[in-house]
Amino acid sequence: MYHELRKRGTSVIGVAGVSLTADCAGALYWPEEGVLAVADLHLEKGSSFAARGVLLPPYDTAATLARLSRLIVRYAPRVVIALGDSFHDGGGPARIADTDRAELGTLQRGREWIWIAGNHDPDPVHGLGGVSAETLAIGALIFRHQPDAGAAAGEIAGHLHPVARVHARGRTVSRRCFAGDGTRMVMPAFGAYAGGLNVRDRAFADVFGTLAFTAHLLGEGRLYAVAAKRCLGD
Repeated sequence: MYHELRKRGTSVIGVAGVSLTADCAGALYWPEEGVLAVADLHLEKGSSFAARGVLLPPYDTAATLARLSRLIVRYAPRVVIALGDSFHDGGGPARIADTDRAELGTLQRGREWIWIAGNHDPDPVHGLGGVSAETLAIGALIFRHQPDAGAAAGEIAGHLHPVARVHARGRTVSRRCFAGDGTRMVMPAFGAYAGGLNVRDRAFADVFGTLAFTAHLLGEGRLYAVAAKRCLGD
């Protein structure tokens, strides 16, 4: 099963003794619990910018949900955890288009759906299904939006939008990535319009207490593990 999963563009990454399937689409799947986790969807970022006079193509929500739909079809999870900043601002749930609202309802059908509070969307999500929570503990793991520098082993968080910059085959590339040291993990942003923060930024050293962590870069069809110390700064 492990080799079959690797052929499908995943790697198995351990966090606090738990084996998790990291998908190159930027999601985590926990087979034993049937849990699929995604971070920082930033739905309705386009409409948020438009309200301030910055025009972006208004398709980010549809594109993000379409990518999430493919993962739900692939893994058929029992539980989906959205790790905060699921909406770009507190008004996002009210602005979502009827077609996107219907698609979200389809994705939620037959499974638990947990909206973790983020700094962009700290209030409970109303009218879009699922339940809201500040954090969620399952077994050895705890899911939250913002990583806590003093947290115990087992933390799975988002918020920082990790991106790794590396030099390979004569060129420099930047990719979203998972950042982890075997005891905790920061997930990549999943949203179509979400930006990124270089893993060499001090914020990651503050989280892990050192640069002795690994960046798992999202590639085309596979993940690439690179020591953070080998990644390039901006």
